[in-house]
Amino acid sequence: MLEETQETEEIIGRVAALDIGKAELTCCVRVPSPGKRGRRAQEVRTYPTMTRSLLVLADRLAELGVTRVVMEATSDYWKPPFYLLEAAGFEVWLVNAKDVKHLPGRPKTDRLDAVWLCKVAERQLLRPSFVPPPAIRRLRDVARYRADLVGVRTAEKQRVEKLLEDAQIKLSVVASDIFGVSGRAMLAALIAGERDPKALAQLARGRMRAKRSVLEEAFTGFFTDHHGFLLAKMVARVDALDADIAELDGKLEELIVPFAQVVDRLDEIAGVGRVAAQLILAEVGVDMARFPTAGHLASWAKFTPGVKQSAGKTKGKSSTGHGNRYLARVLGEAAVAAGRTDTFLGERYRRIARRRGTKRAIVAVGRSILVIVWHLLADPTARYHDLGPGFYDTRSNAERTKRNHVRQLEALGYTVTLEPAA
Repeated sequence: MLEETQETEEIIGRVAALDIGKAELTCCVRVPSPGKRGRRAQEVRTYPTMTRSLLVLADRLAELGVTRVVMEATSDYWKPPFYLLEAAGFEVWLVNAKDVKHLPGRPKTDRLDAVWLCKVAERQLLRPSFVPPPAIRRLRDVARYRADLVGVRTAEKQRVEKLLEDAQIKLSVVASDIFGVSGRAMLAALIAGERDPKALAQLARGRMRAKRSVLEEAFTGFFTDHHGFLLAKMVARVDALDADIAELDGKLEELIVPFAQVVDRLDEIAGVGRVAAQLILAEVGVDMARFPTAGHLASWAKFTPGVKQSAGKTKGKSSTGHGNRYLARVLGEAAVAAGRTDTFLGERYRRIARRRGTKRAIVAVGRSILVIVWHLLADPTARYHDLGPGFYDTRSNAERTKRNHVRQLEALGYTVTLEPAA
């Protein structure tokens, strides 16, 4: 029985495709043939990627009446032509290179790649990748650079810990954070030349003072001037990174002003703080028209496992794949933070972690957070309402719960008799 589908084969009248390299790009334009009805005419040219040449390209595309320009996401080389053509008023599509692979066995040149991409684009067999608007792009640049610096700072702190281990200083065994108030005072004393374990232990503050005897043992090692020299460089690097991250936080607050109300609503989600809300907003934007449903957003972020089916048999759910690593990082951190709260998301994290492990729990709760984010962004009037940690108990089937408990007790060797409570 034939079924009708919504797909219609519609050829775009005037389309261009760019095969982009670092120094030059190849542009293929396909338009209706002026002399023969139903035929197509094409032009293939090579342009340098300098700004003046890109302006010439834009003028030529406008002269030919091109309405859509398609290009592959090649490293960061796509950005100059994309931004320039976008500013010139063209509909610019960035597509995934995996979607436009050439047929096997065919020769591969820049010219043939551009022609192939143009032919695929004119038949609308491609999907555009998500490229946020300029305001969100600026926010994303700052947010991603901040995330990179946080990673560099973490690596530098790990080098400090390895250096102390090399000197047989076991500070990290006693202090959970060697860069806390007490730890920083002790590191500064080591750099200044202090080597007496008792004097170093006396620098403990707050609850660390109760561990002074253990700290004396921890500082009994072989810390030399060589270690002190390296430690001074590492601590100075950490301080410089702290200052840079603080400046980026201020810049984020400045750029986020137009979206302050949105950030406030995202901040209400369990596990999502203000900084996390800014980072999420920088990655997904505020306009959910690009993602028709919450499932589309989760799929784009690779927080939805794929399904493989062959010969009528489902092979099981595959991994989620590699998506936006900056978004995945902040969602993972938010999921772990939510798991420590007495909320619906916290209970969901703990239930899944008990049965499937923490990694699956992080992905599942991260996806839940992403679904909540979509609803809050899609509806400007929506506010986050926590369902509470007892939500699962109110939705569970009483008979099924009773049977499960009875089976568990019988498996342990008990005979179970149930009587209703008075």
